Amino acid sequence: MVYARQLAGNEALSAEQPTLKASQQQSPIERVTQTGQAVEMSVHRCSPFVAQNLERVFPDWVLPVTTCRVIVVLQQSRYPLAETAPHIEREKDRLRERFISFGSDVVRHLRARGFLTDLIDPRTGYPLLSRPGEIAHDDTAAVKALLGFPVIHNRCSVLEHPSWGSGIYPSILITSASSRAIMSVLKRVALQHDWIVPQPKAELKLSLLEI
Repeated sequence: MVYARQLAGNEALSAEQPTLKASQQQSPIERVTQTGQAVEMSVHRCSPFVAQNLERVFPDWVLPVTTCRVIVVLQQSRYPLAETAPHIEREKDRLRERFISFGSDVVRHLRARGFLTDLIDPRTGYPLLSRPGEIAHDDTAAVKALLGFPVIHNRCSVLEHPSWGSGIYPSILITSASSRAIMSVLKRVALQHDWIVPQPKAELKLSLLEI
């Protein structure tokens, strides 16, 4: 989600790419933050855009596309993000800061294991910890390609989650790590950030009945 910027080239290129099949996706990790918002994390092979433009996004990386993985982090927003208002911009800033804190810890863990890893700044579309390349990454287009979520086109493009509607803030990390290593680190870092496993709906209903 690049704030109030139109990445016309990226969007045009991404729009031509087909949505990846479900068989190419990992089962998501679901967590809930201390403030009660849901988080969904999933690991995928490179999106078509990254596969074609990896060197233009990360000019210092030497990485076969076949070993590249994209980590999608979706945060539930307290407000629909398809609208424009000061409190919505503050919410975007809050979610960006939370992602950068979480993502930086994920990067640190994976780099310590020898994997190329970086997070994309949702505000600019450029790598946060690596030398930026000649083009920006479009997180919204990547999630559309990888998960098939529809996109609402307003002042900036906003995803529509099947349960959260437009109250969704997408973020991306890119790494050379294996899916198994990534999933392990995501769970560990989520625990460090006090993101908890959501309570099953049946148990939640039973708990409410006991009140």
